[in-house]
Amino acid sequence: MRVRVSLIFLVHGLVVATWVSRIPAVQDALRLSPATLGLTLLMAALGSLVSMPLAGVLIDREGSGRVTAQGSALFCLSLPLLAFAPDPWWLGAALFVYGAAAGAMDIGMNAQAVAVEDAHGRSIMASVHALFSLGAMAGSLAGGLLAGMEVHPRVHMSWAAAVLLVIVLASARNLIEDHSHAPMPPARIRIPARVAGLAAIAFAFFLAEGAMGDWTGVYLNDTLGSGQGVAALGYAAFSAVMVVGRMVGDTAIERLGRRRTLQVFSIVAAVGLAAAMAAPTVWLALAGFGLVGAGCSVIVPVCFAAAGRIPGLSKGVGLAAVTGSGYVGLLVGPPLVGFAAQAFTLQVALVLVAGMMATGAVLARTVREE
Repeated sequence: MRVRVSLIFLVHGLVVATWVSRIPAVQDALRLSPATLGLTLLMAALGSLVSMPLAGVLIDREGSGRVTAQGSALFCLSLPLLAFAPDPWWLGAALFVYGAAAGAMDIGMNAQAVAVEDAHGRSIMASVHALFSLGAMAGSLAGGLLAGMEVHPRVHMSWAAAVLLVIVLASARNLIEDHSHAPMPPARIRIPARVAGLAAIAFAFFLAEGAMGDWTGVYLNDTLGSGQGVAALGYAAFSAVMVVGRMVGDTAIERLGRRRTLQVFSIVAAVGLAAAMAAPTVWLALAGFGLVGAGCSVIVPVCFAAAGRIPGLSKGVGLAAVTGSGYVGLLVGPPLVGFAAQAFTLQVALVLVAGMMATGAVLARTVREE
C-alpha cells in the first residue's frame, strides 16, 4: 500500500511540474500578456478551492481510494486540455479542470496516506510528501530539457499524460477502502476548535513556501546584489533541503511526536528566515534559506496527518478544511509579501513571514498525539 500511495504523490509532483515548465511556451503560443496569463492562472486556484470541500464529502461517502483514483486520472488528462487550448478562454476553463482535479487528488491521496499510517502503525506522511517534491524537481528538469530541445508542448504534455495515467491506473488498484458507513450530512458538520489551529499553521506555512518561491531570488539580487545566476540558488537551497528533510522526517515525527515536531520545526524555519534576513553575505543567506527548507519540510505533512485524525470530525472534512486553508495561503502569500515590501522593505516583509511561522510553535498545542 505504501508504494502505491507514494507513486500517487510522485505523479502529482510530475503533473504539476510538467505544466509549470511549459507555461512560457503556452503563453507565447497564445500571445498572452502577463496580466491575462495571471488571470487565467487564477482559475486553477479557484478550481482547487471549489473541489476540496466536495472531495472531503465524497471521501466520507465513497472512500478516499475512489476519490484518489478518479482525481489522479483527471489530473493527468487535464494536461492535453492545457496544451491544446486555442485561446485564453479555453485555457482558463482547462485550468479550472486542472485545479479541481489537483484539489480532489490532494485531499484523496493525503487521506490514503493517513489510512496507510493507521494500517502500518508508523508515520509515512513526510516521506510520501518527499516523493511529491522529487516528482516536482524531476518534472521541472525534464520540462526544461524538452523545452530546450524545442519539443512542442502538445507532444510533451500528451505523452506525459499517457505515461502518468498508466502509473495512476496501476497504483490506484486495491487502495485502502476507508469510507464511512454512515456519513455525516453536510448540514450537521461541526468543526472542532482545534481545526482552526491546524488551518492557521497550514495557511502560514503554505504562504511561506509561496514567498520562498517568489521572493528569495528578488531579495538576493536586489538587496544583497548577488546577480541573477546566484539569486536562483535561493529557492534551490530551500527546495533541496526540504526534500532531504521530508525523506528523514518520519523518524523525527516518531521520536518527537507530532506536537513537539511542529514546535521544533516551526522554530527552525522561523530562525532560518530571520537569520537569512540578518545575513551580511549571499552565502550566509543561502544557508538561512536552507534552514527554512528544513523547518518547513515536515510541518505540512504533520498538519495533514493530524487533520485526518480529529475526534468527532470525518477524515475528509478535516483534510479539506486544513488543505483548503493552506491553498489560500499559497495563493495570497506572494502578493501580500509584495504589498508589505512596498510599504516597508522586502527584508521587513520576510521577517513578518518568519514571525508567522514562529506562531506554529504556539498553535501546535492544539495537536493531539493519538
